[in-house]
Amino acid sequence: MWADEAALDTAQRRLDEWEASLAEQAKRAKTLSARMQGLTGTARNVDRTIEVTVDSAGLLIDLRLDERIRQQSAAGTARQILETTRAAGADLLRQVSAAAVESLGDGASARAIIDSYRSRLSHDEGQSDARR
Repeated sequence: MWADEAALDTAQRRLDEWEASLAEQAKRAKTLSARMQGLTGTARNVDRTIEVTVDSAGLLIDLRLDERIRQQSAAGTARQILETTRAAGADLLRQVSAAAVESLGDGASARAIIDSYRSRLSHDEGQSDARR
């Protein structure tokens, strides 16, 4: 099938390089996945009465309210909590973007991960799990 040994050696070398490249990509992806699972996003509102932290999936994991929050309406507080939660999601997206580009470079794989997070985080805006 092979015309000569040199062609066979070249083909084998290409397969070995391809296999090594795939193994390296898998290693980087596994490292990135572990790193991203530990990421959180945090934001504070302007007067620092509200602090929100979201986990790597963009879910609220911590909410801190300063006692000064009692001086405003419940509707105002709710609006600020939602705005601050979106800002925490944006902080998470910045960290995910940096981690993906650092691990995978500025290629299609990194962009796909970033776009997936962006879509998920923006999709969550305006969505409610509360039963009406």
